[in-house]
Amino acid sequence: MHLRPVQFVDAPFAYDDGAVARLAGGMQWFAAYEVKESGAKRIVPVAEIAALGARAAMLHARFVAPRPPLALGERTLRFDQPVLAAILNVTPDSFSDGGTHRDDPAAAASAGMDMASAGAALIDVGGESTRPGAAAVWEEDEAARVVPVIERLARAGALVSIDTRKALVMERALAAGAAIVNDVSALLWDTRAVDVVARAGCPVIVMHSPDPEKGGHGTTIYRDVAVEVFDWLDARIEALVAAGVDRSRIIVDPGIGFGKSLQDNLALINALAMFHGLGCAIMLGASRKRLIGALSNEAPVGERLGGSVALALKGAEAGVQVLRVHDVAETLQALRVWRGLRDRAFVG
Repeated sequence: MHLRPVQFVDAPFAYDDGAVARLAGGMQWFAAYEVKESGAKRIVPVAEIAALGARAAMLHARFVAPRPPLALGERTLRFDQPVLAAILNVTPDSFSDGGTHRDDPAAAASAGMDMASAGAALIDVGGESTRPGAAAVWEEDEAARVVPVIERLARAGALVSIDTRKALVMERALAAGAAIVNDVSALLWDTRAVDVVARAGCPVIVMHSPDPEKGGHGTTIYRDVAVEVFDWLDARIEALVAAGVDRSRIIVDPGIGFGKSLQDNLALINALAMFHGLGCAIMLGASRKRLIGALSNEAPVGERLGGSVALALKGAEAGVQVLRVHDVAETLQALRVWRGLRDRAFVG
């Protein structure tokens, strides 16, 4: 059985007690679930979901439980409304901004602080491209790229995550002041990665891909991409918890663009609310990605702002807590308008 919240409502006080539920402690309320079971779908009101048995009750409890804030030194990352993670690549070959900040840690850190000033809650620093066909980077070279940037950002007061698959890079980045690990391989690329995260006690972002040990861009035919990605992430969370990682410090990412067709990506984005059933905060990373070009006359990477903002708003509507973006100011402006509309609808 899998559940997806549906029938979202503007204001809960217009309904009888128990008729609507708040989604993950955020800004959305919903009145029903789409229930998938044995290949069939049906709509069940929130008030009747407990009658479906223990699994339905367990999933419902995960859907409605608030996601606790992450206390990270002097900073706190809250999940009661969407926050932005700004993408800062210090690589020569990333698909969007490769080479922009190469070999200049001071300029890269300055760009990161500009994004923090523009409203990013988190600066996500990466030293290796994970685009299809990108060359592998030796871990020492990757660490040398990111550490000087992270040190500068952390000293300036920014909250930093390290985007890497390598345990050595995680260790050095955390020592330099990074607070969160963001691993597109869900800690499967490097056999030491789970131990590094568990010992550090730091939050970790785990992303789905069909072949994380080989790079994440394998070809897979999905029968039901949302269900299969959900189940994969669910199993991965349980494995990490068993290895000593605190569930409340795990953030999940459905992996838009990694080993998925255009139709798969669209299906996942439409099903985003389903992933709250994992009981973890959700990150959506769709900024400037290929699916936007595919839907807009092959618009090049630099001309995908409109599509990126549209996907960010779709994520916000689904209750996604973290939006990983290139265009901070533009996305934040869109979220502020969205928030204003939400607030006005709430008061009637």
